[in-house]
Amino acid sequence: MASENIYILAIESSCDDTAASILLNGKVLSNIIASQKIHEEYGGVVPELASRAHQQNIVPVVHQAIEKAGITKEMLHAVAFTRGPGLMGSLLVGTSFAKSFAYGLQVPLIEVNHMQAHILAHFIEEEDFKKPPFPFLAMTISGGHTQIVKVSNYFEMEVIGETIDDAVGEAFDKSGKILGLGYPAGPEIDRRAKLGNPKAYTFTKPKVDGLNFSFSGLKTAILYFIQRETKANPNFISENLNDICASIQYTIIGILMDKLKLASKQTGIKHIAIGGGVSANKGIREALKNGEQKFGWTTYVPKFEFTTDNAAMIGIVGYLKYLEGAFTEQDITASARLKI
Repeated sequence: MASENIYILAIESSCDDTAASILLNGKVLSNIIASQKIHEEYGGVVPELASRAHQQNIVPVVHQAIEKAGITKEMLHAVAFTRGPGLMGSLLVGTSFAKSFAYGLQVPLIEVNHMQAHILAHFIEEEDFKKPPFPFLAMTISGGHTQIVKVSNYFEMEVIGETIDDAVGEAFDKSGKILGLGYPAGPEIDRRAKLGNPKAYTFTKPKVDGLNFSFSGLKTAILYFIQRETKANPNFISENLNDICASIQYTIIGILMDKLKLASKQTGIKHIAIGGGVSANKGIREALKNGEQKFGWTTYVPKFEFTTDNAAMIGIVGYLKYLEGAFTEQDITASARLKI
């Protein structure tokens, strides 16, 4: 089976990006994403608007992915899709389409866990990108998730630490909102952090047992700090924005790295991979590189386009499951809180 050319159509619709990708034996032939700009004016994703936009986008996005890959739909061997976790309305659009499309073509259907896909994005066939050996630690960081996962093989994963409240991407976005930055605020904070002094202001790191994270207390501390300072000086934010951003980012990265160090120490694993939208953050990538020198880690960062929500990462899981014959029945339903 492995010697045959295997074409997989992958569909991702867990949040506000409608994405489709074609993979040939684990190599990406096309990776199309339709982003939804409408949420920017609301300062966050509106679930009802997201699912409506998915309904409009999914057919043209899939058509474009097939066309760009230079194949016909009859050449497909399977359809992989995100079953969860994510927004229920958004997931239902992708799940329904995938089921219908696979049924119409009479090819296997393959369900994919979105969080596993972020981790297995490291195994997409890409030149000059090294793949982590098993076992490795994966830190998945995004707007909806913050987890440390012990990965023993493609399908054996154990969450050993996760956020007990807000995700790290949420911490960036909510901090940005306090500062009057647009949505999403993470990239802007990252950009400004480069221009500021990371030790200009000190924020207390939350004390959480074990390998779990907490970001809600930090967000509150930042809010009170800004309220206090702007009361004394109404221009405080505009006069110190780069330093504030640098200090916030420094604190958040410190929280992530402290837990990662502890996880590496406890498990004895020094191969560290990151994934999820927030892994595009330059400060976090730099901190990981420093970990190579300081702690003897080997770190793995996926290609930028495979860090945010995309269908190529769904496709690589689909391909690996196809090789195992791990197919899904047509009565499958989406699951908003699907666990690894």
